[in-house]
Amino acid sequence: MAPRKSWGFPRWGDYDAKGFEAATVRLCDRHGCEEKGDFPAPKSPNSKDRWYFCQKHAAEYNKNWNYFEGLTKEQKAQREAEEAAAASHSQSAQWGWAGSGDGSRSRAEMDALELFELDPDAEFTAVKLAYRKWAKDNHPDRHPGDREAEKRFQAGQAAYEILKRAEDMKVWKGPDGEQD
Repeated sequence: MAPRKSWGFPRWGDYDAKGFEAATVRLCDRHGCEEKGDFPAPKSPNSKDRWYFCQKHAAEYNKNWNYFEGLTKEQKAQREAEEAAAASHSQSAQWGWAGSGDGSRSRAEMDALELFELDPDAEFTAVKLAYRKWAKDNHPDRHPGDREAEKRFQAGQAAYEILKRAEDMKVWKGPDGEQD
């Protein structure tokens, strides 16, 4: 007789001991603590060895810890880069820029809006007006021979193109589900 499928509900099917093995949980390294230890802390300065504490004991252990003690500037920068690269997977891209707005703008769009001093949820008509004013103030013809003015103007053009492309890519569906 073939085993029945449980479809995600174990009590609906036959008990299969092979499918229900215990998960390995690391306990906090603090003596006497029975909490889950999933917060790493260095064992000694400049060591890659780690203790694993619960959140309460990790905070207590790290309260007065100087992670960069005894390192040169270059070593500190390298350590920071290594730590950032190791932790980069832990945060989703959409939460990286945070801030106000409805969460539908990319980092490039947010930077472009910041250049034109607009709110994250500004309408495209406001973007057009702000760009025209900004371009008029920063146009190279108003600042002849100024290389920085040329660079600022090009940055503004690129920012406007980013916002224009984002606006063009928006697909709005009305209440009846039809695309406008």
